Amino acid sequence: MSANVDVNNRPDYDQVIQDIADYVIDYKVTSQEALDTARNCLMDTLGCGLLALRFPECTKHLGPIVQGTVVPNGARVPGTSLSLDPVKAAWDIGCIIRWLDYNDTWLAAEWGHPSDNLGGILAVADHLSQVRLSNGEAPLTMREVLEAMVMAHEIQGVIALENSFNRVGLCHVLLVRVASVAVVTKMMGGDREQIMAAISQAWVDGSALRTYRHAPNAGSRKSWAAGDATSRAVRLADMSMRGEMGVPSVLTAPQWGFYDVSFAKTNKDQAIKPEAERQFSFSQDYGTYVMENILFKISFPAEFHAQTAAEAAVTLHPQVKDRLAEIDKIVIRTHESAIRIISKSGPLANAADRDHCLQYMAAVPLAFGNLIAEHYEDDFHAANPIIDELREKMEIVEDKRFTAEYLEADKRSIANAIQVFFKDGSSTDEVVVEYPVGHRRRREEGIPLLEQKFKNNLATRFPSRQCQNIFTLCKDQTKLEQTSVNRFMDLFVIA
Repeated sequence: MSANVDVNNRPDYDQVIQDIADYVIDYKVTSQEALDTARNCLMDTLGCGLLALRFPECTKHLGPIVQGTVVPNGARVPGTSLSLDPVKAAWDIGCIIRWLDYNDTWLAAEWGHPSDNLGGILAVADHLSQVRLSNGEAPLTMREVLEAMVMAHEIQGVIALENSFNRVGLCHVLLVRVASVAVVTKMMGGDREQIMAAISQAWVDGSALRTYRHAPNAGSRKSWAAGDATSRAVRLADMSMRGEMGVPSVLTAPQWGFYDVSFAKTNKDQAIKPEAERQFSFSQDYGTYVMENILFKISFPAEFHAQTAAEAAVTLHPQVKDRLAEIDKIVIRTHESAIRIISKSGPLANAADRDHCLQYMAAVPLAFGNLIAEHYEDDFHAANPIIDELREKMEIVEDKRFTAEYLEADKRSIANAIQVFFKDGSSTDEVVVEYPVGHRRRREEGIPLLEQKFKNNLATRFPSRQCQNIFTLCKDQTKLEQTSVNRFMDLFVIA
């Protein structure tokens, strides 16, 4: 045989793909903590989407590709009158969920927002439920939605534990596409082969670059990228259900696979990794760990690495509000990931730029005592030059303990500390916040605040009785789980 030919023996699916497929097919979600947290996550995520509907830059993206399109059994977009095909509905739901950077977060070697997957999950569940009803069959229940959320969180989060996509310049929304495609293919009735085929196609798509998340290119794409990813997952799931073949060794194929093409070089110096280091590493099996430990953004619509900085700044506000002109410097002790992602100087071009700037997210609450979505808008920034004046006085210092404990499995802190020094030589005490209110270590404190956040967000869209009906249902675990998806979605429709 000639040496210059490829051996064309079709391999088995990569083990990573098989493991994900086996998890969504075989695993039974029995953890009450995971299901209860998923219920809270559902409330919080939908509330974030409802709040985003107040912003025209978000809503301009919503609706059918072709205006006037009528879709039988269309999936509804909460807080609107839209009824769309599941692919576009997933895009729209995912877009509103992520627009304000206010939904849940997962921090490990890779970062991300696992509730982004709800875009695909809810769109498919609503469409399938209506189709089943039209065929005289039982619709899906919200228990199935909660279980799909637990699994999507787990897939995205466990892959992220030890595998850093950001360090090779890739965006975490790739993991949204992978997690969403696995669970929605199962929801559509896919068997093991179809689920693996769909997952493989998600990896073949590769990854978006992180360019739009960092200076000097940070912009609004980061607010719709996850909606795009979960929508693409629905499209790939549909194709696999129609019999589209998979790509079994999409990760491991020499030269052409994901590991060699996208995971072989370091982002910093483009050095080539040894082959053994290109493959994903896993420290645990899939279960319910991620949902049980998810981080909620409760206090501030801010990139999560800045949550504790904003909290510290709010604490300091009473001491500095009348002395802003007297400030000499502001020292922020933080962790390495915050420095790498959101520490920036210079002009901030847009709202998306500002909500990924550590200095901005500390300066606003120092000066005004709070940080809300409207504080990122152009008009607020332009009207308050004190924000940039405070930014110029900030010194960012890495604390090695903060960096280490950020990655420790039993801690996973997201610590920041702020101290303000005045021109007369005096200073405030240093305020240290190691765990944000949305952390598992602060659940007892956080859940009542999360519920109030949900009530507030409902009130931006619905009359009081409708708000109360939605909240009452979402508070009742048993009743919610038994409710059909179509009935649940009926509650969120704007006539």
